[in-house]
Amino acid sequence: MAAREPAWTGPASARGWLALLTAIGLASGVAGGVGVAWLNSDRDPAATAQRARVSVDAVPLGRLTVAPLVERVAPAVVNIAVLQASPYAQNPLLRDPYYRFFLGVPDEALAPRISAGSGFVVDAARGLVVTNHHVVQNARAIAVGVGDRQVEAEFLGSDPQTDIAALRIPARGLKELPLGDSDRTQVGDYVVAIGNPFEVGQTVTAGIVSGLRGSPGGRAGYIQTDAPINPGNSGGPLINMRGEAIGVNSAIIGPNGGNVGIGLAVPSRAARQVVEQISGVRLPAASGS
Repeated sequence: MAAREPAWTGPASARGWLALLTAIGLASGVAGGVGVAWLNSDRDPAATAQRARVSVDAVPLGRLTVAPLVERVAPAVVNIAVLQASPYAQNPLLRDPYYRFFLGVPDEALAPRISAGSGFVVDAARGLVVTNHHVVQNARAIAVGVGDRQVEAEFLGSDPQTDIAALRIPARGLKELPLGDSDRTQVGDYVVAIGNPFEVGQTVTAGIVSGLRGSPGGRAGYIQTDAPINPGNSGGPLINMRGEAIGVNSAIIGPNGGNVGIGLAVPSRAARQVVEQISGVRLPAASGS
């Protein structure tokens, strides 16, 4: 009997196996190329950064600034310089040079002193300015800085209990910042404070309403804010995002009189009542009130 040849030794079978091997090789090459490209893309810093980059449209940059608000309201904020008698001059004993010499008090201590604060125009037509009582208390003279000019102010009156005072200046080229409705203020509202801290010039700070302190009749006695307020800010406005003055910056709580994020403002409701009573006129209402 003739021996049978193995099935894989035939010419046709050899061509089939070669075709199969060729297909497997091509598939492996394609898969390997894709894998290498994928690995290389992970090692490419530019490709990685592109995938990790946040779209710039996620938070529109136009919403991250209060510059338009400040530009609109800042011209109504004024700096106040007050000439006050020295506390030493009020002591009858220290008026005697012999007592001053005995106590070691220099003659210069009796000279008048100048203190600084802030305020803002609430009625441009009448030249009415609101500030703090403690800023103008015992003032011999008051000068108000409006833009690049200084004008002498008339003291109309003040209320020590609310720490609000009213002044009058010449109504020429003034911008006003009407008092808004502080009763609509809520904890968490964004606010801006403008004033003259440490006599460095007009300065803007921002924060939120941290609390509503004291509530006689269910209303806030003080508005607490973490917007930085420092000496010299007293009398300046606390402004909401609608551009309304909802408070008059009055006091800070902190060691050595410095800012630690606890500032207090007199609500605009109380300020309005005092100024209208002192001046005898009805103040303009804010557009949103």
